[in-house]
Amino acid sequence: MEETQRKQRIVLHIALDAYYVSIGQRDHPELRGKPVLVGASPQSRGVVATCSYEARAFGVRSAMPAKTAYRFCPQAIFLPPRFYVYRAVSTQIMAIFKSVTSLVEPLSLDEAYLDITSCVSDFPEAVQLARIIKERIREETGLTASAGVSFNKLLSKLGSDAHKRDGLTLITLEQATAFLDSLPVEKFFGVGGHRGCTQKAWYPDRGRSQQMSEEQLRELLGSGGSFLYQYVHAEDKRPVEAVRERKSVGKEVTLERDITDRGQMEAILAFSRVGATPDPVNPGHTSPHCL
Repeated sequence: MEETQRKQRIVLHIALDAYYVSIGQRDHPELRGKPVLVGASPQSRGVVATCSYEARAFGVRSAMPAKTAYRFCPQAIFLPPRFYVYRAVSTQIMAIFKSVTSLVEPLSLDEAYLDITSCVSDFPEAVQLARIIKERIREETGLTASAGVSFNKLLSKLGSDAHKRDGLTLITLEQATAFLDSLPVEKFFGVGGHRGCTQKAWYPDRGRSQQMSEEQLRELLGSGGSFLYQYVHAEDKRPVEAVRERKSVGKEVTLERDITDRGQMEAILAFSRVGATPDPVNPGHTSPHCL
């Protein structure tokens, strides 16, 4: 077939492990091996930005209210965010990626897709290249990263998530079906905790014989159902885009207490658009805000 005669695309996804926390533990070695959280103080109304693997063992997770995290793990060490450091280290990491290929698509400060099709001849070479990149990250930043190597973006991302931390997962075309069958349906983009999708509906007896049709998925999830149908069949034609058009901008602000005054709300929205956070007691006064 013409498709098999063309060189198979090879995509690498790399994500730093517990990025914010790992930088904190790198800079403060005495924190290594301890439950560490980066985010708001447990006395505030803020949330956890990220947490160490030791903290995750207690049920702590990102976006959890800091007070809840403290209840789960009272011995946890809370660190304030240092975004200027995270951005500086991210610049180092992206420079490593771009020294390998120009086709780098950053997803955040600490993860990116790399199209390495032109850099390697086959999957064994791709795995070796991934190891080299991971080692460079370790040597130049003192951090560890997990990587996934596959023939599309979907599977490379799922691969890097599969073995944390400092993992490296290869998913070939021959391995894709078995790999996807082993996953809970929540792992697929667009499903999450949707009440209409259960693992039983997708994988009765761990099989695929009763998978839902694309039409059924569209009824359940709207237009996203078509994407999900492709994903569960290991199909993902999205290219790695070095330059992407920004379609939205978002910012989140956590207030110290509830407010009901419309004027205060509008002032907060106005200041948020220009990158400052007004004091909710005096909207005319701006103050720094971590999260």
